[in-house]
Amino acid sequence: MKKKIINSILDNLKTLFGALILAILIRSLIIQPFYIPSSSMEPTLLVGDRIFVSKITYGYSKHSFPFSPNFSSKRFFSKKPKRGDLVVFKTPADNRTDYIKRLIGLPGDEIQFINGELFINQKRVMRKKIDEVLLIRCGNFTLETITYEETLPNGVKHKVSYKKKGTLQNTKIYKVPNNQYFLMGDNRDCSKDSRYLEEVGYVDILNLVGKAKIIFFSNDTKKGSLFKIWNLHNSFRFNRTFKTLK
Repeated sequence: MKKKIINSILDNLKTLFGALILAILIRSLIIQPFYIPSSSMEPTLLVGDRIFVSKITYGYSKHSFPFSPNFSSKRFFSKKPKRGDLVVFKTPADNRTDYIKRLIGLPGDEIQFINGELFINQKRVMRKKIDEVLLIRCGNFTLETITYEETLPNGVKHKVSYKKKGTLQNTKIYKVPNNQYFLMGDNRDCSKDSRYLEEVGYVDILNLVGKAKIIFFSNDTKKGSLFKIWNLHNSFRFNRTFKTLK
């Protein structure tokens, strides 16, 4: 009887261990879920969105795996990201914290803001004003923003938000180094990104984790917690479920 119990326990442990290994492999090599905790990517991503990120898209580095084990300084099956991609990366400041931003600058590019407008390689990035005023949280403040449709040099179109009154108007020229990238939040006046060189700065290709692909679940944290199941019908954003990202 004892032997049967022991064998049963061992079989269950083997099953759990196998499931754990499989989960780690899927998370490391194929797809990984992430939670959006801030408004830095609004209007594209909202606080409370949960997204799937493809780990295959850019290949693999040590940051593809849990705890970023220092087994190699190379990227395997490397594929270059494209301008306009929504990229999850480990911030260079600590090589530990996950950020998600939009890829704006490629190696060798020059990025600058002049009078509140984005320039890439001395050319103004086209944008079209959308009749949409959004109130966006930024820390303890609320910003009144105007939404634009921005068209990057490769034709990628996406929405961005700027403060209605006053923005981060003028910057120096950012010259993107070799094998590094310049990333910004779509909420241009409430995003810690590559414009802040000491806190984020340019992102090395090794720090790329993956490309955001889809929102699989979204909960409005202002209307209720995910754990308050009885109120989920009020806070759950049905219109964002399984929304493809671009």
